[in-house]
Amino acid sequence: MSAARKPVIVALSGGVDSAVAALCLQRAGYSVEALHMTNWDDADEHCTAAADFADAQQVAGDLGIPLHHVNFAREYREQVFADFLSEYRAGRTPNPDVACNRHIKFGAFLHQAQRLGADYIATGHYARVVHKGGQGFLYKAADADKDQTYFLHSVRSEALSRTLFPLGEIQKSEVRAMAQEYGLANHAKADSTGICFIGERPFREFLAQYVVAEPGPILTLDGQTIGKHSGLPYYTLGQRHGLNIGGQASREQAAWFVAGRDPDRNALIVVQGHDHPALLSSALDVGELHWINGPPDDLTATGTVKLHTRLRHRQAEVACELSRSGNDATLRLKFLIPQRAATPGQYAVFYCGDECLGGGVILATRCGD
Repeated sequence: MSAARKPVIVALSGGVDSAVAALCLQRAGYSVEALHMTNWDDADEHCTAAADFADAQQVAGDLGIPLHHVNFAREYREQVFADFLSEYRAGRTPNPDVACNRHIKFGAFLHQAQRLGADYIATGHYARVVHKGGQGFLYKAADADKDQTYFLHSVRSEALSRTLFPLGEIQKSEVRAMAQEYGLANHAKADSTGICFIGERPFREFLAQYVVAEPGPILTLDGQTIGKHSGLPYYTLGQRHGLNIGGQASREQAAWFVAGRDPDRNALIVVQGHDHPALLSSALDVGELHWINGPPDDLTATGTVKLHTRLRHRQAEVACELSRSGNDATLRLKFLIPQRAATPGQYAVFYCGDECLGGGVILATRCGD
């Protein structure tokens, strides 16, 4: 594809990655403009929206490109944040970054960019895309440590076909060096971490504003009460820190980990040992499936396919077998090696080599299936 003056709008966040993405596109010959999104606009000391917009303005000035600004706070609350709260209230642990990419960055943002006359959008994500036959195919980034395909797996093929990932072939260290060499004001700006609307505040402090969480007992598998939790939504499977039950029971030197949440008893279930059998799953039920370019041929033809999966960002991929479970809306995922702390509400993302095929929501974990 020739880049000669093709109009592209970059999602300019104010961070170094999107700034260098815009720089790369300029150097490649595209006609580049930028669009800054405000997705969360609470006026408190934890919201960085104003500072991020100021950084985006500085970068746009440094690069000499027009900067547009749009507020998607309403869309974000309706399409991302409402689901985030619903999942926590249902006892699951959601990942709002996945929904934000699908609905906001590669949904609302794409539509706005097209209204502004763009042929393509671009972001500072670490991923690669191949355009073929009007479809977009998603591949892992060259920088394996920064690869973000886990968060991008639910983006529609049609959106990917109109997307460029300028950092897909670049190492993070090169990005920083390019920004400094060009003289971008944000070349040393720290990467954003965590969930955007929470910022640097404690997670419990934020969630308590929206979700009722009643304290209750911390129980061992045999029902022994060994402590008190602050509210089930504040804990996730595999969690070690923040339980305040060290030195309990007989094995005083073994750490305690969250193995389950029992809403009927409002009880947090814990076990001792990082690899306790109660923390391991041999199979999962996966639903709300999204295949970027349709399900694999083997799954369609035989009902079973062998792939690799990630259960969380930066986790090593593991071999798995996917099969129909008797319910068209769900699949059964079986592991060759049981996996630790698979968490309902999170995502199982599927890969064939370097290609990300899609994924689904973990509905339930199973042992011995």
